[in-house]
Amino acid sequence: MANSQSSGEELCATYIDKFCNDRNLSGAIRLVRTLHDKNISLRPSAHNRLLKAAIEENDIGLLCQCFKDLLVSCKSLNSSTYLIFAQAFIKENDVPCLLRFVREMSELIFPSSTTVMNRIIFAFAECGQIDKALLIFDQMKSLKSKPDVITYNTILGILGKCGRIDEMLNEFLAMKEDGLIPDIVSYNTLITGLRKVGRLESCLVFFREMCEREIEPDLRTYSALIDSFGKSGNIEESLRLFNEMKHKGICPSIHVYKLLISNLKKMGKFELAIAFSNEMKESISNNHGSNYNRQKNR
Repeated sequence: MANSQSSGEELCATYIDKFCNDRNLSGAIRLVRTLHDKNISLRPSAHNRLLKAAIEENDIGLLCQCFKDLLVSCKSLNSSTYLIFAQAFIKENDVPCLLRFVREMSELIFPSSTTVMNRIIFAFAECGQIDKALLIFDQMKSLKSKPDVITYNTILGILGKCGRIDEMLNEFLAMKEDGLIPDIVSYNTLITGLRKVGRLESCLVFFREMCEREIEPDLRTYSALIDSFGKSGNIEESLRLFNEMKHKGICPSIHVYKLLISNLKKMGKFELAIAFSNEMKESISNNHGSNYNRQKNR
């Protein structure tokens, strides 16, 4: 049965490839729609081949139509397919066409359109088109498919990586004003963005806020704060956070140990650095031992 399905998918992919080679994209689109009606799925490689053929035609409207048909006809598209679509807009600056596509998709595949928009925004950011990703996000606010927590987390990450910290903080406030509840990803993204520009007091403010909201900090949260305060010379705060992390039952990673040891050495606290180095080695040894016992008892 599996071999039969695989052969069918391969045959469909071959036909899509032939249509594309013949520059008969309308035929390829009709085939995609027919397969959808018959509940037959296409391979990701066939999706990508169709989009690449549309790009070769230098027709952004045709590309949007092909992508729209794929989104409607297929249950799920591979992340590489979203990336190919986004990359087509690197040289093409037809923003009105892009925003029209966003509006049409929002209506066409609602309520799953928010998930699709999130993936499109991420793909545009991945290929360096930050402004277009933000335009799509702004457009979403006026559509039926409103931004959700994942959308906002993606935007916070984009702005944080670009160093646009004030915009990141404004969007975080907008997120809460929209009635959405920030999660651990939201706060970790904020703290990571703030630490990059040295706004350590703000890092602590949001750290306390997440704790007040009963969102438990994780290893990523503590790693960012421990390293930030260590590098800034506030080794006491770094040590306090390290001990607090262990007290909460979060096992320090080797990465965290190395960051702490490095910062201690820079501050001339060599005895403490040696003590934590020994603790790290003991931790590695214990982990290896427990892994060995687990494998032995299988």
